[in-house]
Amino acid sequence: MLTRRHIRIKVFQSLYALTKTDESTIEQQQKALKQSIDQSTVLYLLQLNFFYALRQWAIRETEARKKAYLDSSKSIFVDPERFIENPYLMAITESETLREAWKKYKINHWYLNEKYVVKVYKVYVSSTSFKTYMELDKPTLKEHQSQLLTLFHDFIAPNDDLYSFIEDEMLSWADDFPVVNTFILKQLSMLDIKKNNAFDGWSSLVNEEDRKFATALLSKISLNFDSYAKEIEGKTPNWDQDRITDVDRILLIMGIGELLDFESIPPKVTLNEYLEIAKEYSTPKSSMFINGILDQLSKEFIAEKRMKKAGRGLL
Repeated sequence: MLTRRHIRIKVFQSLYALTKTDESTIEQQQKALKQSIDQSTVLYLLQLNFFYALRQWAIRETEARKKAYLDSSKSIFVDPERFIENPYLMAITESETLREAWKKYKINHWYLNEKYVVKVYKVYVSSTSFKTYMELDKPTLKEHQSQLLTLFHDFIAPNDDLYSFIEDEMLSWADDFPVVNTFILKQLSMLDIKKNNAFDGWSSLVNEEDRKFATALLSKISLNFDSYAKEIEGKTPNWDQDRITDVDRILLIMGIGELLDFESIPPKVTLNEYLEIAKEYSTPKSSMFINGILDQLSKEFIAEKRMKKAGRGLL
């Protein structure tokens, strides 16, 4: 699933767009936010579909080697079909759940751009990792799974050509790429192919609760932007208001909104999340500045009994 931090980043990007133009409305940004979240799921499915495309190419290569006239063109392995019959690879490529999702979201990118599949395949089958796997006597399920993880971790996820293609296809995917790849690795490491419905829930990257959080956060911050902004006044003695960058201001306002109006989110979580987002989207000094202001405001809100949090240990 998308992390809450990544959802916060998407809301931050929507708010930033809102502040930069008078033509954009909250409703338009809500729609854009939904599309951005949906595109994360498309990227997730696209990455999983690469396994399908890779296996299809491997099947064709394996069949061609079987029919080859010259011995030098035939496979050197005792079991040349081991890779294409890897039970974990087959579980992904034969999954009805995933096939339906690929069809729903019209995932045919690799079919139309097969050169990327071929490049990854050639590098992979030339590797020591592939050769070692193919020369195993009788691979265990664990060894089959380990090889699939190696394929994704070492050959698919870090491939520069694939990254460039994905970045060109959809600009927002550049931010989603590391999150999606990390999630896929986690899923593959936990995949139990002995279960009948091993891929239940694999067709989406975002659950309904996270979608509601994204919508609520954007709406609440948008509607109360000015009132949250007033909370910053007088809290930055060493910083003139016009010296605070737009990025820092928006992150501060989002943090204030969470502290005051999202009772299920612990203050420590809010402070940590916006500190980390600031490190990525602003400067090291800005991240400490934002963390300091939010920490000060959090204490004041508690003292003034303005911050109400539900659940144990939330204050």
